[in-house]
Formats: sequence, C-alpha cells, structure tokens
Amino acid sequence: MENTLIVALTRQSVLARQMDAISNNMANLNTAGFKSESMIFKEQIEPAGKNQVISLVHDVTYFRDTSEGPLTNTENPLDLAIRGDGYFAVKTDEGQRYTRHGVFQLDNQGQLVTSQGFQVLGAGGAPITVPPNASNIVVARDGTVSADALEIGRVEVFKFENPAALTKIGNSLYEAKGQEPQVDRDSDIVQGMVEGSNVNGIAEMTRMIDTVRSYQAAGQLVDMEHKRILDAINILVAEA
Repeated sequence: MENTLIVALTRQSVLARQMDAISNNMANLNTAGFKSESMIFKEQIEPAGKNQVISLVHDVTYFRDTSEGPLTNTENPLDLAIRGDGYFAVKTDEGQRYTRHGVFQLDNQGQLVTSQGFQVLGAGGAPITVPPNASNIVVARDGTVSADALEIGRVEVFKFENPAALTKIGNSLYEAKGQEPQVDRDSDIVQGMVEGSNVNGIAEMTRMIDTVRSYQAAGQLVDMEHKRILDAINILVAEA
C-alpha cells in the first residue's frame, strides 16, 4: 500500500477511537460522579523502504480526568458526595469496588446500597444498617452515620496513589487492580449532595467538531491519493 494511504488511514483509525471517547463523555454529561476521558497519542516511526521511514500516529491509552465535578444539592439524606480525592467502597459479587457515584438508598434490610443494590461499606468492611423507622439520618463530614442521634456506623472513604489508573468496569464502578486502597482522612463527605459529571459539554463539542474535520481531511487525502493511483494506472494502460 502507498505510504500516503497508510498515513491517512492510520490517522482515521485513531480519530475514530477518539470520537468514541468523546461520544462516551457526552453520553455521561449528566451521570453522577463520571470522570471524562481523552486519548493520548504518540508518533510511531516505521520503515518504508531503503533509507526511508514514515511517521504514523498511534493511540497509547486513555487519560482520565479525576478532577472533582460540581456538587448539586438534592436534600436527600441518603445522597452523599465526596469533597476531595476519595472513593466510596462497595461490595459486589466480584469483590470490593470503588465509586464516586453517591446516589444511595436503603434496601429491604435497611442497608445503605447503590442503585444497583451493592452494599456501601463502612469501617472494617461492615455494611451500614439503618434501624427500622429511623426518622433522622445524619452523615457527618468524616462519614459517621447517626440515626435519631444514635451512631450506627461510618461510611469509609478510600484514596489511591494513582486514581487515574483505576480500571473502569461500568456502572460508575472502578477496580483497584494493583493499587492498595488507603483510608482517606483528608476528604470530606457532604450529605444531601451529589457530585455531577466533570465533563465540560462545550469543550467536548469543540473537540468533536475538530475531530470530525480532521477525519474528513484525512478522508479527502485518501480520495486524492486513490485518484492519483487510478490516473497513473490508466496512463500506463493507455501507453501499453
């Protein structure tokens, strides 16, 4: 294949994956605790014949922006937000996972759970159980939970050395994978608030427009190169 076609098609390939990342960000513009992602690219030099090389673009990985999203007041005492770098711990069928999505509820046993029914873990990995008919649930900044002035547990918050390296597994959950969670005493829990997505809709729309234009430009280059090759073949056939 001609070098020009290789360069253009490689460019289109990574732009398509970048568009996937942008589309995912836009789809989660209103998802509580969602962290935006973008792709990291680098130049890849490949041999292209005697004393020749071509410069290709290669996507290395995704970069996750872990900055805090805006906090919205819901006045729901079971909604919790984290001001800081910490994560809630939840118990899933596959083990302990972590989330910033603090829209919680009580299950039929009075345990604090996520919208998927996963237990929110307290100190020592214990669930938070609210007594039946409790009328006043208060969560302090350090995670201490009280029901009708009686302390019933503490929502634990964890931090990681490299939160951007946490593995996203869906439903706003992350897996530690190779990182040891540490109890976070620096972050604060805010009751009755939900952390929104940190996606900047205007910035993502701008990136989307730029990506589409770049993809179209690469496509035009492919079309021009294809026409050039066909013209050269036609000339050779006509002269044969």
